[in-house]
Amino acid sequence: MKQILFKNTSISYSDNGKGTAIVLLHGFLENQKMWDNYIEAFSKKNRVITIDLLGHGDTECLGYVTSMEDNADAVHSVLTELRIRKAILVGHSMGGYVGLAFAELYPENVKGLVLLNSTARADSTERQLNRDRAIIAVKKSYIGFVSLAIANLFSENNRERLVAEIANTKKEALKTPLQAIIASLEGMKIRSDRKVLLHLSPYPKMLILGKKDPIVAYEEAKEQIENTEVQLVTFPDGHMSHIENQHELTTVLLQFFKKV
Repeated sequence: MKQILFKNTSISYSDNGKGTAIVLLHGFLENQKMWDNYIEAFSKKNRVITIDLLGHGDTECLGYVTSMEDNADAVHSVLTELRIRKAILVGHSMGGYVGLAFAELYPENVKGLVLLNSTARADSTERQLNRDRAIIAVKKSYIGFVSLAIANLFSENNRERLVAEIANTKKEALKTPLQAIIASLEGMKIRSDRKVLLHLSPYPKMLILGKKDPIVAYEEAKEQIENTEVQLVTFPDGHMSHIENQHELTTVLLQFFKKV
């Protein structure tokens, strides 16, 4: 792992391979380790950058609210440090929100964009209320909140099959400090709607969804790419496609990288 300073905050990242740069962005309660099973395959023909977003993994918190724009600026700082001018961004869940914020702020640095179990839509009023409830819940019971939040991300039929993987995901999630969880929930709650990017941005885009995703409703997410050139990939499982559908996801992403 390497580190840079961004606004007096230490940002942790990794850098492997050579070729077109791929930036892998993890989701809420995750960190860059979620990509460990992908780096070897991706770095054979590409330069692969993984980054711990603000308050996650070995990256420090920045403040009381971590906006998607703050995270995008941190990602940009890493790419500037590495002298990478253009990259393909792959963002899982919250990482997708960060990828979209980056694409809005730094369009000239984007070569392609993949939203993995993510959406370009802003939070609905109901979703914002759920974020507030989550903040109350995590303040009351940090371990209880994290454990339940992680288990619920997987489709029901995978919860027995992937017991070890779920336990490991919880272990990593519990490394996320309470303040970082609250700051990220606040930041996701106020994020902008960026559907316009799916329609108007010039680079290749892909949306990968899980049919049984409890976080990103499948039909609703699919609607936002109607009349666009965004490629849709559907998996049969939940929110954690990188674990639930690892082999298929590897193949799909390698094909996308090759095309871009």
